[in-house]
This record gives sequence, C-alpha cells and structure tokens, in this order.
Amino acid sequence: MPNQCTIAAVRRWDRYAKAVLAAMAALVMLTADTAAREVRRAQTREEVAPRQGGEPVMAIVSIKSQQVTFYDADGWVLRAPVSTGATEYETPAGVFAIVQKKKDHRSNMYDDAWMPHMQRITWNGIALHGGPLPGYAASHGCVRLPFGFAERLFEKTRIGMRVIIAPDDVAPVPFSHPALLVPSAEALAAARARAEPLVLQAAEAARAEDQAKRAAAVAAREAATFTASLRKLELSKRRADAELASADKGLTGARKDQAKMQVEGLRRRAAELSRQFDALSAEAKQKLEASNSAKDAAEAAEVKKADTARAAGEANLSLEPVSIYISRATQKLYVRRATRKPVRDGGEVFDASIEVPVKIRNPGKPIGTHVFTAMAREGANLRWSSVTIDGSDDAKSALDRIAIPQEVLDRVAPTALPRSSIIVSDEPLSSETNYRTEFVAVLSNHPQGGFVTRDRTGDVLYADDDPWRGRYEPLSGIRGISE
Repeated sequence: MPNQCTIAAVRRWDRYAKAVLAAMAALVMLTADTAAREVRRAQTREEVAPRQGGEPVMAIVSIKSQQVTFYDADGWVLRAPVSTGATEYETPAGVFAIVQKKKDHRSNMYDDAWMPHMQRITWNGIALHGGPLPGYAASHGCVRLPFGFAERLFEKTRIGMRVIIAPDDVAPVPFSHPALLVPSAEALAAARARAEPLVLQAAEAARAEDQAKRAAAVAAREAATFTASLRKLELSKRRADAELASADKGLTGARKDQAKMQVEGLRRRAAELSRQFDALSAEAKQKLEASNSAKDAAEAAEVKKADTARAAGEANLSLEPVSIYISRATQKLYVRRATRKPVRDGGEVFDASIEVPVKIRNPGKPIGTHVFTAMAREGANLRWSSVTIDGSDDAKSALDRIAIPQEVLDRVAPTALPRSSIIVSDEPLSSETNYRTEFVAVLSNHPQGGFVTRDRTGDVLYADDDPWRGRYEPLSGIRGISE
C-alpha cells in the first residue's frame, strides 16, 4: 500500500500536468487564432487585378471574411476589406442592387455620422460607404469600405449594379443552362430602330409642350389685361349712364340753356363710353377665346408629351438589361428593368410591369438562392456566371426545377443584354422592394439585426411631369426613409 506522502506527491504531479496541458492548449489556440487573424488580414488587403479592369458588373461581400470583391465581365478587378454589421445590427445576407449614389452623405439615424461616397442598396439605410475599419464587424448594418477605396470606387459603379452579400466566401463561376436567356440580333436591331425615332418624337413633343405653355401664359396675361380694362370701362360707363339719367330728370321743365348743354355733354360722354365698351368687349372676347385655345393647345401638348415619353420609355426598356426574380415562397416570377427615370427625392424608377405565376417542381423542397448573370456577349449569345449564396440545391438543379412561362421568354429573352440576370430563391421579395429598387431579397436563415432596427421604406413622390407616375405602387407601403 502506498503511504500518504506518495499519494500526495502523485496528486500534486497530476495537478501540475493538467495545468501544463491547459497552458499548452491555450497557447496552441492563441497561436491558431493569431495565425487565422494574419491569414484574414492578408486575404482582405486592398488589391487591384493585374490587368486593365472594366466596369464592375457585380460586387460580392463576404461576411465571413469581411471582404468585398468587384467583378467585371472577365473576373475580379478590385478587392478590399470591409466592416459589416456588429451583433444585433448584422448586415443582412441576400441579393441587392445599387439604388442611389451620394458623394457626401450623413446618417439621419446615427448622430449625423459621416457616410462618404455612399452607395445605397436599400431605402431603409443599408449602403456601401467609406468608414473606419477596426478589422472586424462593427457597423450598424452598412458595409464600410476603406475611405480611399470608396472614393476610387464611386465613379466606377452605376445604379442597378448587383450587390450580393453572402454569409460565406463565394465567387461567380462560368455557367450554362437551356433556361438562360438567349438574345436575338434581329430583335435587338429592331428594338433600337423602334426606340430611336420615339426618343426624337418625345424630345420634340417636350419642346412643343414648352412652347405651348409659354404661348398660353402670354395669351392668359393679355386676356387678363383686357378683362381688367373692360371692368374699369364698364364702371365708368355705368357712372356716366347714371349721371345722364339724373341730369335728364332734373332737366324736365328747365328752360336754361346751360343745363341743356350739360345734359348734351353727358349724353355724348355716355355714348362714347358705350362705343368704347362695345369695342373693348369685342376685343376682350377675342383675347379670351385665344387664351382658351392656347390653354387647350397646351393641355393637348402636355398629353402628347406624356404619351410620347411613355412610348419612348417603354421602347427603351428593351435596350436595358432585364432582371428576373423567381420565388419559391410565392411561386411567382417578377421582371424588372431600369427606366433611367429619376425620382424627385432620389433614385430611379424601375419598370415592374411583369409579375406572373411560375411552376416549380417539388415546390415544398428548398431550392436555395442562386444568382445567374450575363457577364458579356459571346458571339450571338451571352456568357453567363452563377453565384450560390444559400445552396439547398446546386445551381443547375435549381434551374432544372423551374419552367419559365413562354410568354415571358418571348417578351424579354430576344433583347437580353449583358448584365441581365435571373435570381432563384426560396425567399419572397423583401418589403424593401418597391418601384425605385430592382430586387431586394434577404436570407431569412441568417441574422438581420441591421435590417429590422430600421424603418421600412416609404412611398416616394414622382416629378409632376413623370410619365411613369401612378403606374407602380410600392410592395411596402410603410412611411419613412432611414439611413
């Protein structure tokens, strides 16, 4: 039997060994964490592709790596570290597009915080902008970029550029599938031939309306001047008639030549005023008729301007990239195109005139979220890529399950251009999708703190002469714009 001293020594040695092992484990973890930080730091430095880059087609933000990468038609062109939303303010993962750009912007939510070179992707305030980068997620939901990078990037992007925020590290890969849009050279040429004269007609109608409005304003002023003069003359005539009537009554039985002469003078004055009144009345009537005619012409010119602008706008839609969104949640297909029509309080109008049911095989089975993008022309066709950010199905299997209605394909496929896209998702369109956004889709199985802490998008006002006015209602009718 071991004695008590031996037992105590063994116990001390056991405690010492455990302490040593714990220290070694902590050191290993610290070393691994430090190494991981170094790897992340190395991976997220600012980089420029070793080639002449073109205009970015899309941006992909990786929440995991705190990095954004911009891609043109031939691959990545720019890369930089970012800082996305912190805990409880998480940047939502999903599919977005730039809806507004503003060089010098300040937040109306967070103490007037400076958000330089802001590129908004939702109207409730999620944006890419310059900001401090501590090396980890630290924003209130936006995607902060290095200040200099944000400034250099600002002039390279356009409204409507795709922005994908992914939970993990993803990149576009070449992709082909029979369901992808195939353009027609003849249809594209016909669309251009149809749009060009309509644009000229719209410009001419706008000039004619401007001239008609000016002519109507001049005619209205002239008619108002004559009407005011006529009223003054009418008052003078009434007074003269009253004075004559009074003098005639006083003249009864009078024999004085002076009184008779006074009455004759009043009679002549009343007759002259009556003559002037009749002449001015006729001229005022002509001026009023001319003013009414000019007003009618101006109203007709305004209607023609709106009609030709709408026709030109609809013709120009076929010369814009088309975006299709297919939702398993709603079993619907949505189509959007940029109208390039600015909205008075910011952004541009997107055409949303196509929304139809769509058949998805096994509709109860998750399909994932996949973004297919036409990167460039390739002969008579388009060269496509795919990005999967939530992969229940792989990209090919997802498209295999969908039957896009032929009438939709007939309307949009023949004039499909580079930057056109098809998005397939389990998610419904976000309430942030409205008539001045392309598509906003948020992954419901990832944190959305930076989204839910903000007011939802509200209605916006069109310009008074907006030909699209009244055509589209927002999917979210909640007031307020946060940023």
